[in-house]
Formats: sequence, C-alpha cells, structure tokens
Amino acid sequence: MYRSHNCGELRSSHIGQEVTLSGWVQIGRDLGGLTFVDLRDRYGITQIVFNMDDNAELCDQARKLGREFVIRVKGTVNERSNKNAQRPTGNIEIIASSLEILNASKVPPFIVEEETDGGDDIRMQYRYLDIRRPNVQQNLIFRSQLAIATRKYLSDLGFIEVETPVLIKSTPEGARDFVVPSRMNPGEFYALPQSPQTFKQILMVAGMDKYFQIVKCFRDEDLRADRQPEFTQIDCEMSFVTQEDILNTFEGLTRSVFKDLKQIDLGKFPRMSYDEAMQRYGSDKPDLRFDMEFIDISDRVKGYDFKVFDESEYTVAIVAKGAADKYSNKDIKKLTEWMQRPQVGAKGLVNIKYLANDEVKSSIGKFYSDDVLNEWKTDVFTAAQGDLVLILTGEKEKTQKQMNVLRLEMADRLGLIKEGDFKPLWVVDFPLLEWDEESERFHAMHHPFTSPKQEDMDRMLTGDHETMKSLRADAYDLVINGSEIGGGSIRIHDRELQSRNFDLLGFTKEEAEDQFGFLMGAFEYGAPPHGGLAFGFDRLCAVMNGQSSIRDFIAFPKNSSGRDVMINSPSLIDDQQLVELNIALDLKDKD
Repeated sequence: MYRSHNCGELRSSHIGQEVTLSGWVQIGRDLGGLTFVDLRDRYGITQIVFNMDDNAELCDQARKLGREFVIRVKGTVNERSNKNAQRPTGNIEIIASSLEILNASKVPPFIVEEETDGGDDIRMQYRYLDIRRPNVQQNLIFRSQLAIATRKYLSDLGFIEVETPVLIKSTPEGARDFVVPSRMNPGEFYALPQSPQTFKQILMVAGMDKYFQIVKCFRDEDLRADRQPEFTQIDCEMSFVTQEDILNTFEGLTRSVFKDLKQIDLGKFPRMSYDEAMQRYGSDKPDLRFDMEFIDISDRVKGYDFKVFDESEYTVAIVAKGAADKYSNKDIKKLTEWMQRPQVGAKGLVNIKYLANDEVKSSIGKFYSDDVLNEWKTDVFTAAQGDLVLILTGEKEKTQKQMNVLRLEMADRLGLIKEGDFKPLWVVDFPLLEWDEESERFHAMHHPFTSPKQEDMDRMLTGDHETMKSLRADAYDLVINGSEIGGGSIRIHDRELQSRNFDLLGFTKEEAEDQFGFLMGAFEYGAPPHGGLAFGFDRLCAVMNGQSSIRDFIAFPKNSSGRDVMINSPSLIDDQQLVELNIALDLKDKD
C-alpha cells in the first residue's frame, strides 16, 4: 500500500493512528537530533519527523532527501507542539518509523512552491513541475469543477452533449484556419474547427433541439493574455427559441456556476445595446465595476477659436474623481506620453483640474476662461472640486477606443476596481455588418449565419452603404468585468435569407454554394428557428478567479509565439512524411 491517507487529510482526530503517506519532498530541515520533511501531494502538505534518538539510520536517510524526491513514509500521527495555523494539517505531524525512496529527483530548475523564482519560459519548459505548484493545481481543479457544474446544469435542462468533427472544411471567413493535409486525397486539406457553428445548426435541423459541447477550437491568430491557438468553448444551440429564451437560459447557467463554485450571487444581469455601450464607454465590452462614463462634449466645446476642437468630429471627456491634486503637471505629461504610444495612438490629451482650493487649471486655459470651465464643471461634467477631467478629440471611432484605454488605465491607477467584485452585462443589438477599409467590403460582425433583426430584413440589399451599416443583428454578448465571456445570435434558418446575406457579404453564388451549400441545402428540409451561443471556457475560468491570463487554467498552454516549449512544437517532420502527404514531391532519393 502506497498510502492509507493523502497529505492533506490527517487531523487531530487521527492522533495515535499508524499511517502510510506517499508524495513529493517539499523541503527538508536538519536540526541535528531531529530532521523535518514537508511531504506534499495535490491534497496538501504533512510534516514528517525523523528522530535521531529513535532511529539514527532512518534519520541519516532522511537527511539525504532532496527537493521533489518521491517517497513513501510510515509512522504514527502525533500532536504538534508548534502548531501551524496556516496549514489544514498544522495540528499534527507524523513520527516516522520507515522511509522508502520511490524515485529520486534532480535539483528542480525553480522552486516548486506557490511563490516561485521561475520565469514564464522556464516554467513552461518544465510544465510538469509547474503544475505541482498548489496555485496552478487549484486552477486546473477549478476548471474541472466548472466543467462538471456546466454539464450538470445543461443536462438538467434537457441539453444533449454531441461531439462534432475535428477535421472539417476550410472557410475563408473569420480568423485563419489551421489546416491538415490529407494523405488519401492528394492536394486537399482538412481544417481544424474555429467553432462547431455549422454542425450545431445542422443538429437543430436534425431535431436534436438542445445541444451543447465543451469543445476544443482552433484559430491561427496572434496571441495575447486571453487568447491561445487552441482553446475551449461551452458551445450551445437551441431550437424554437427567441433571443429572450437564450439570454435567460445562459444567464441562469452563469449565475448557477458563480453561486456553486464562488458562493457569489450575481443577481439579474443588466442589458445594454451596442450603440449605448459605445456611447457611454467606447467599448462593446465595458467594465462596469467603476463609473467614469464618457461625456460627449463635441458641440459644447466648439466656437471658442480652439481649432483642435472646432475642426474635430468628436470630443469626449471622463471625470477622474478626486484625482486633480494627485496629478502634477509632470504626471499629466507622462500620462499624455503613455497615450501617445503607437499602441494607443492619441495625438494629445487635454486636462482640466478642479483643485480643492476652488482654483481651476487647464491645458486649454488660453482659449477657455475660468468662468466657462467652472460652468462646465456642473452643467457638463457634474464634477466637484478635486476632480480631474481628461479630454480626447479626433475621429469618433478611434477616439472612443483611445478613451476606453484611458478609462481602464485611470481606474487601475486610482485603485477603483475592488477585488472579488463581478459586474455582468448583456450587450445586445449588435450591427449585422462592419465595413473593412482594406478589402473595401462588408464583413459579418459575428458570423455570416447571424440573423438580422426582423424589422431590418426588408432593408437588406435595398439600401446604400450607410443603410447597410445601420442593419442590426439578433446578436448578443455576455460581458463580465470588461471581458467578453461569450457571444451568440439567433441564426438564419431560411435558404433564401441566407443566400441574400452571402450576397451582402460579397460571396458569389458559386463561392457560397461551394463553401456552405451543405448548410443551405439542409435549410430546405424543414429547418426550425434556432439560436445559441458559445462561452469562452478558459476565459470564464480566469475571470471567475480574478485573473487576466487564461494560460494557467490550461494544463499545457502555448507561449506568445504559439509554441509548446515543453515538447518543442511545432516542429519539422520527416521528409518521407512530406512525400506521403504530397507536399514535397521533388525530394531526391537519399542514401
């Protein structure tokens, strides 16, 4: 028997019992007559005591143990004289009677503890050691618990879990596909799915009614903290439903998992249209944990001979409460330079300080008198003495994005975000289309299977460019703390309407038939009204735990270059494999 108990299990009630524990050596402490070893497994840590007076040979053996040695220990549970209140097993220790080294270990390249000295690269190279750290293990345990809770909730509502293919057809819409060459079909390729979108719609045509899947998806795109080339979705679809049905169902799922796993009651989720979100926050995924809403002052600031404002399309302000006296001119200059970085691209930053001594100072004081600025304080900004007003101006869309960056940065600098605070939001009524300047055509805001709102259908293909931009979709996103957790839509279920949407997106009839003929063909056999959504499972794990990076909730993630440095992937493959895949037919014979 390797163990009678795990290393996080023993308590005072076990005192006097003979036990067997197995695990990894966290650390050893040689105190001369006594040697202490902290033994760790994924359940916790138990202190083992080797007494020189009781067994000198055993004590000598214990002194030679190194970090991460795998050992088995037998002994008696004893009450600790020096208790450790920070550890669940801190009231007891094991007086060892035998020790067996199951496997020795090299000196690890970093300390395998919650607070480690290992950098990102070295920890990813030795990910199997990194996962031994309690905080990483807890992340993976949480992920498992979230998956189980999700399956139970959806199953109880009558959802059926169906696996969809991993080798599918490549389509040019959306992100880049990862492709897989077919040996049996020379010159042809499979693609790895960016999502199971068309398959779950076909399952609705097939009468499955309520489908879900916790599924791997793949996108060959640039990486960031909340993005990986392979990621996991909670993917769902329902038949005979309205947008209201879907929002209620998955608001219920989200509230349920927060309640079960975090003991947090999120309450009812507010809703906000896309246009309102952009107007108030400059983002379709606003963070509602703090105020600092946008104030459109485009009309109010014109007519004072300040050309920058007079000739600008859009001028917007935010009020940083209580920040006027905290930000010196030097601080404002640094903030301006931060906003002028290429990543943000602001041309400048205007400020108005309503100082605590009733004085007003501004970088535009030359053009706007103190009387005007003080009038704005109450009429425009609803500000108070001590507040700092920050203003950006320029093209509307670009300036909104820049001000959203500034709003988030100021909230961080001023400490406005409370740990453990969660603010969910449904953003609804997205535009159906977005114009791409580079390709000079419309692209689907979500995907080409999203249904326009009923009242906008007649305007499809009947209006000018501006009319097309104003088309709205039956689409919705779930946002929590400024992160898009999931999104979905009511789908098109009629072949004629789907064909019209492909026309709008610039597909020729031949292209649409070649890429999606199977789906439009299915619509001709009694497709029900249907819709659904997909949650980013990795991102939901991270947000629920107050973290911005999804990487530590994935057992074996890729780095920022898309590489798995532990197994050194991607890698070259054998020349003969290339020949068999018809990728390198001109290779010469080798000796």
